[in-house]
Amino acid sequence: MPSPTIHRVTTLDLAVRPVAWPFAEERRAEIAAHFAEQQRARPKLWNGRILLGRDAVFTDGRLAATYFETDFASFLAWRDWGFPDRSVFNGFGMGALRASDGAFVMGEMAHHTANSGRIYFPSGTPDLNDIKDGRLDIPGSVVREIEEETGLFPADYSAETDWHCVVTGHSIAMMQILNLDMPGEAARARIEANLAGQDESELSAIHLVRGMDDLTPTMPRFVTDFMAQQFASR
Repeated sequence: MPSPTIHRVTTLDLAVRPVAWPFAEERRAEIAAHFAEQQRARPKLWNGRILLGRDAVFTDGRLAATYFETDFASFLAWRDWGFPDRSVFNGFGMGALRASDGAFVMGEMAHHTANSGRIYFPSGTPDLNDIKDGRLDIPGSVVREIEEETGLFPADYSAETDWHCVVTGHSIAMMQILNLDMPGEAARARIEANLAGQDESELSAIHLVRGMDDLTPTMPRFVTDFMAQQFASR
């Protein structure tokens, strides 16, 4: 697993443009067969429209990239087959929920999801709902994912200004620290109560990660190392 590279930025400049993806077009039959096989194991998988990135550049506190639309089946095949198109990356927002007692709040993905058993901050591959005025709205995506996965709302946390972009292989996790106004156990109890009211939650368990005494200038290093392990093959 490659070591993560961390870029701290204040600006996300992510244009969405119509781009043809040769991988998805040229291997369509193989992709369809692969997705059908995955659906047999996890029938709830849905081949919706998602956004992937290319041409990522970090300069002067800014991440610039171009995003394009494709289907989830093509993304899944690209990921599962070892990222055959090296020009593309999976770039997504993450809400790093930090409780008032310093615990980080993470969710374990449920069995029916494509990332079963992995432990993440609330996140999701961007989709068409995250486009705003021709650009990818990662802050809006994070708010939406937090609400969908945990039942927490912007009034429950304060978002820090910076984004901590953790680059691992062909993934870029754009993390924003969200400081909760409650301790870790209270946050976990509230999220678990929300999950109990859902017919089929994306999360199967809530974990608290503690012991972050040594903060780096970006994020606690072992948090980023842990996250790199989790989404290295995402």
